[in-house]
Amino acid sequence: MTGTVTVTDRAARRIAEIAAGEPTTPLLRVSVEGGGCSGFQYKFDLVSDKAEDDLVLEKSGATVLIDPLSVQYMEGAEIDFVDDLIGAAFKINNPVATASCGCGTSFSV
Repeated sequence: MTGTVTVTDRAARRIAEIAAGEPTTPLLRVSVEGGGCSGFQYKFDLVSDKAEDDLVLEKSGATVLIDPLSVQYMEGAEIDFVDDLIGAAFKINNPVATASCGCGTSFSV
């Protein structure tokens, strides 16, 4: 892997806040699935357990899990949380993506 996935301080704080309200599912799983308007899309799920082969990112009380298949589409990516006029959402700044759509959750490679 040329670059690992990182989590911004802003995203870590928001993930920790969400997880505090969900004690039975305190881990955030980020995955890449086929679909979306650009070919691939990110999926965010709260889960209770990690898999043996997950990439585990821990920061400021937040735990993010990414499966090995998804990691290959996210090398060098940064998971961020933005709160602006059009809404609040997790955003993935992904250098592997060659194009993305306006929704911010769909991309192509």
